[in-house]
Amino acid sequence: MKVILLQDVKDLGKKDAVVNVSDGYARNFLFPRKAAVEASEGAMKTIADKKNSEVNRKNKELQAAKELADKLNKIEISIKAKTGENGKLFGSITNKDIAEIIKSQHKIEIDKKKIGMSDAIKTIGTYQAEIKVYPEVSAKVKIIVTAV
Repeated sequence: MKVILLQDVKDLGKKDAVVNVSDGYARNFLFPRKAAVEASEGAMKTIADKKNSEVNRKNKELQAAKELADKLNKIEISIKAKTGENGKLFGSITNKDIAEIIKSQHKIEIDKKKIGMSDAIKTIGTYQAEIKVYPEVSAKVKIIVTAV
């Protein structure tokens, strides 16, 4: 009997998978536990529609992420900080600071965990930070640190 799994079943398959099982296993184990439904034509169509909508949603998210990455690639952040001798900053500029500055200057909200820098900025100069917008999409933001 063909069934569609409604949840992950150990040693059988993942959710939404169509599998062949014996009639007794389906009637006595899977159906009472609401772990599967019979693979009728209507149920198969519902699963296909669900997969299509998921693919469309992911494509829209990817497109939006690419647009955001294009915006971020054009951004240049200028930070004025107090410095001591030799251009060293009092304190440092971290991912959190960069996320707050992008939000205040450009009205784009970025999670501080998505900003990748080799180390915190501790001197005056020009730096680049990589922002992971989506799993395959990232952007580079130019950061200019100047003395007050």
